[in-house]
Amino acid sequence: MPSAIELARGDEKLIAAIHRSRRLISRKALMAAAASAVPLPGLDWMADAALLSRLVPQISAEFGLSVTQVEKLAPHQRERIQKAATTVGALLVGRLVTRDLLLRLAKHAGVRLTAKQATKYVPIAGQVVSAALGYAALRALGEQHIKDCVRVSSTLALAPPEPHESA
Repeated sequence: MPSAIELARGDEKLIAAIHRSRRLISRKALMAAAASAVPLPGLDWMADAALLSRLVPQISAEFGLSVTQVEKLAPHQRERIQKAATTVGALLVGRLVTRDLLLRLAKHAGVRLTAKQATKYVPIAGQVVSAALGYAALRALGEQHIKDCVRVSSTLALAPPEPHESA
């Protein structure tokens, strides 16, 4: 499967948006790892959901595909984005992140998240493994969303907004 950079096909603006998005993912993944290391039942799931509910719109905004950015477009442009998102299988592009969408997204990382729950109760080593799995799961989900955004942007030949315009 091609990386997000390969999907960008040399488009400098898309590549810059990918790098900005990956920096966001790294920060959030570290927070997810910290929450995963704490051996309290459900804390990591709540933290992951909270982090993802903030991360996904931030990544979408880097590509000009957040809910607020898409709502500002003309109706025919909104429709094109939704069709492109559906065509490439982008679950979260241009949509409000809801609990149901987060649950569907979590299914993609289900094995990692289940293993994370099982390992966190083993003293020290289990918490380290749980933190590593939490980090990896959030990074994988974020990277998949970046690829979805790149595919939609490429399909429609959309230029991402300038960094100071994304929010």
